[in-house]
Amino acid sequence: MNAPKALYESSLSSLKLLARGKVRDIYDIDEQTMLIVTTDRLSAFDVILPDPIPGKGRVLTQVSNFWFAKLQHIIPNHLAATTLEQVLPDPVERAQVEGRAIVVKKLRPLPVEAIVRGYLIGSGWKDYQASGAVCGIPLPAGLQQAQQLPEPIYTPSTKAGVDQHDENIPFAKSVELMGQDIAGQVRDASLRLYKEAADYAKGRGIIIADTKFEFGVDKDGVLYLIDEALTPDSSRFWPADQYQVGISPPSFDKQYVRDYLETLDWDKTAPGPSLPAEVAEFCAAKYREAEVSLTQG
Repeated sequence: MNAPKALYESSLSSLKLLARGKVRDIYDIDEQTMLIVTTDRLSAFDVILPDPIPGKGRVLTQVSNFWFAKLQHIIPNHLAATTLEQVLPDPVERAQVEGRAIVVKKLRPLPVEAIVRGYLIGSGWKDYQASGAVCGIPLPAGLQQAQQLPEPIYTPSTKAGVDQHDENIPFAKSVELMGQDIAGQVRDASLRLYKEAADYAKGRGIIIADTKFEFGVDKDGVLYLIDEALTPDSSRFWPADQYQVGISPPSFDKQYVRDYLETLDWDKTAPGPSLPAEVAEFCAAKYREAEVSLTQG
């Protein structure tokens, strides 16, 4: 099987480009809808790296679509009924983004990233070692690295721009930004989405250690799940059969790339360093493995 051709940046002449994010290119369709193309760009430490991960955008799209369908009983999502064929009738142009493009409703994005942590790892572990708490939430003493928390915790953060870093904020700050009602809905939906997804994934041999969700509201104030959901980019996935408390487990996500970058003399500001081909290929294989484990069989 040939490796998928990488798409670092899309180019659709029939639609107006609205924005390029860390990973996604967004195009205008009409007053109600837009097209989101998930490229193979990789963002690590909030910096876009110069080398793509071949096929990553397709994996993220398929995994997100799987979760959108599976979890829509909890909250509606941003997928629109319009098909890609209707939006891009030219087969040549459509082929560029097929499998990695979705038509979505235009919604007002909320100004926070909704992070749920089920295990003590990453910045949460560093925070706990220093303070006995994670993002200001006190935890029992004596927990170890990668240990499952007594209950998942919700730790929102600000949304940073390209090449900027997100900042953790207390729940009270999210209330200031969004209002008590929406902030509470976001927290409750995030925890419920995480718990249901984590239970399902564990049955497929994957531990979802933590994840982040993004939400938007329509003109009537109805909350929707937007962007991506429970992918190897927005989550930390661990193989359950290799998990043990006290060490940072291997992962299905871009943690492999992060670990490689930590060995370099790089200050985590743009421009990011190039990736060796073997690092990019190994990362791509882990993404595909996660997709197969979650969505097939």
